[in-house]
Amino acid sequence: MQTPSESRYDAIIVGAGAAGLMCASVAGQRGLRVLLIDHAKKIAEKIRISGGGRCNFTNIDLDTRNPQQHFISENPRFCKHALAAYTPADFIQLMGRHGLTYTEKHKGQLFCDQSSAGIIDMLLTECRNGGVDHRQETTVHNVRYTDDQYVLDTSMGAVSAPSLVIATGGLSIPKIGATDWGYQVAKQFALPLQALRPALVPLTFDGVQWQAFSDLAGLALPVRIQTASSKIAFDEDLLFTHRGLSGPAILQISSYHASQDALKINLCPDKPLEAHLLALKAHSKKQLVNELTAVLPQRLSNQWLDNDPELKPLRERPTSDVPDKAMRRLAESLQHWRLQPSGTEGYAKAEVTAGGVDTRHLDPKTMQAKAQRGLYFIGEVTDITGWLGGYNFQWAWSSAVACGKALHAKTESPPPPVH
Repeated sequence: MQTPSESRYDAIIVGAGAAGLMCASVAGQRGLRVLLIDHAKKIAEKIRISGGGRCNFTNIDLDTRNPQQHFISENPRFCKHALAAYTPADFIQLMGRHGLTYTEKHKGQLFCDQSSAGIIDMLLTECRNGGVDHRQETTVHNVRYTDDQYVLDTSMGAVSAPSLVIATGGLSIPKIGATDWGYQVAKQFALPLQALRPALVPLTFDGVQWQAFSDLAGLALPVRIQTASSKIAFDEDLLFTHRGLSGPAILQISSYHASQDALKINLCPDKPLEAHLLALKAHSKKQLVNELTAVLPQRLSNQWLDNDPELKPLRERPTSDVPDKAMRRLAESLQHWRLQPSGTEGYAKAEVTAGGVDTRHLDPKTMQAKAQRGLYFIGEVTDITGWLGGYNFQWAWSSAVACGKALHAKTESPPPPVH
């Protein structure tokens, strides 16, 4: 029953980030009365800080015929319909209507030339064009479902709607307001969750194990990386830190890394190193460390030889005098480096949260819970995790558009009976 102070809407969207803003604008521009609320003071901080403040808003390498290849999920085909229906080209077209331009960088990554603020302003304008009632700094105290209405008791009073969209994101980067609220709503309405964990996150190593490499902090180089149990490999830059490893290579592989799984890293992926080193023996009088520095950063070359008790005595020997066995040992260690992470930098440094609402309990065309009428989950709160490079934003846009259109379809009046 509606209370005197209760405000009614066609749809309430909780979470004013990428997915929430997009969904609100789509639904609002189709004539729905939409309330968009968020507990944070600042709007869309994840958009604002992404891409170094320029927002890596999508990736044009996404194959709309097979989009799930760039995403991780217990139900990976779930994301196919939404991603194929609203593509990177569609979002680029939206930007063009607002006068925003972009630059393509590494491996299909697109960045906004006008900064992340340009993307946020565009989405806010789209919401205004749809008449969206947008409230920041609004806390939801509880949710209940009664008489086909979702009633939310909030810090602005009670509000209700027949449709409730959860767009609250994941647990990553709590300093900008991330909470587990969306997962709690899923549990309240008996939707299962896939296990949550930090993803696109730096990896850490046992202090004693890492002591030999801690002096390399700040060093970066291109590598090929994979886990011992996975065939998926990434060719990206690796960054040494005081506590472990980071950089795009580590962020990518972190989404596939299990706790007992070792990493396999090729520190010199562009050439057959054993053949190269053995060929040098025929003519090079340079010290081994100097020849190694020709193919690897100097700090790494020195540290790598110093860390190996069998190779360290040979570091200043003329390359032509280094035994073949030692050359093979050096090449093998550099191109098949195996190491076991002890953990991650956690949600504080993770770009996204892996796991989430089990998508086998959602409709892939609408994002609605199959067993709970009018309840929708979009964006990061679902068990869909994209690769580094704009894929997670594209999932936010695509899932939001699918949901926004579904909200409109739900409210359309049925056709008159045929006599």
